[in-house]
Amino acid sequence: MSEQRPAFEFDHTVPGFGTVRLRPLDPERDADTVHSWVDAERAAFWGMTGLTRAQVAEIYAHMAGLDTHHAHLAEKDGVPVALLQTYEPAADRVSECYEARPGDIGVHVLLAPAGPEGRRPGWTAALLSAFTAYVFRALGRRRVVVDPDVRNTKAIARFRSQGFELGPVVVLPEIDLPEVYLPEKHAQLAFLARPAAFPDPGAG
Repeated sequence: MSEQRPAFEFDHTVPGFGTVRLRPLDPERDADTVHSWVDAERAAFWGMTGLTRAQVAEIYAHMAGLDTHHAHLAEKDGVPVALLQTYEPAADRVSECYEARPGDIGVHVLLAPAGPEGRRPGWTAALLSAFTAYVFRALGRRRVVVDPDVRNTKAIARFRSQGFELGPVVVLPEIDLPEVYLPEKHAQLAFLARPAAFPDPGAG
């Protein structure tokens, strides 16, 4: 199954925060921004530390040609603030570790580092709420699956605070192909169903 692609950017307004705009990542135009994020020590769990700008651009150019994996840049007031990757679980190695359901969508999230103003309380929750609105409302999905590294306790705590339910700890197998290499990963699966994120006001 191919993931539905919206024709235009997706805007979502978070009360008290502002409007988050999601747009398809441009592998070349956004390479400097994304490389600066993924090459930082804080992004070690993203798995791209040490890559050159050209290698990062090549990876996302490859992804842009896929029907099952997509990269999006999130902006607030025109400033990039996060990277969102979505994928079809059935076309990903995570499908070897759990039984994917119709309507599932996988998500990877990387937040931009804080700027000169320092920590930004509430930003993570606001951005995650915009991303869940995108996958549930714009794409019409039923459930989100995430697979953070088991050592990434901050990410796991963030997902739990947004209503994700923890699943099993699994070992994602190594992928060694000419176009992509992914090392073995010990991951904590977590799931968020659409009713938990956006309860039906008419239910009950």
